[in-house]
Amino acid sequence: MKFMVLVKANAASEAGAVPSRELIEQMNRFNEELASSGHLVQTAGLTPSAEGARLLWFEGDSEPEVVDGPFAETKELVAGVWILQGESVAEIVELMKRAPNPDRQAGTVEIRPMIDAL
Repeated sequence: MKFMVLVKANAASEAGAVPSRELIEQMNRFNEELASSGHLVQTAGLTPSAEGARLLWFEGDSEPEVVDGPFAETKELVAGVWILQGESVAEIVELMKRAPNPDRQAGTVEIRPMIDAL
C-alpha cells in the first residue's frame, strides 16, 4: 500500500528559507535509509505558495475562480511530500518518527493512505 506523507508549511518554508546544511544532510541520509529499506517511492519539496495558484469551484459556477498565491494560512499549506510504500499507517508512523529535526522546530506531518484506483 502507498502512503502520502505531507509536511506542513511554516513561516520559514513560506518565506523560501533554505534549510540548514545539517538538516539537508540528515534528510538525505534519512531518505537513503527509506530507499534502502524499500519504503521510498518519491519525495518532493514545494516552492512557497507565492509561486502557486488555487482553483476554487463554487456551486453553480461553470468556471473555477483562480486565486494567485501567497495563501494566508500557512498551517494549512504543504511544504513537501514523501510517497512511501508500507503495510500500515502504524508502520509509516514509526518510520516518520525518525525524520530529522535537528533544530527541534515545531511542525506537522500528516500521513494518508493513497487510493490506487477508483
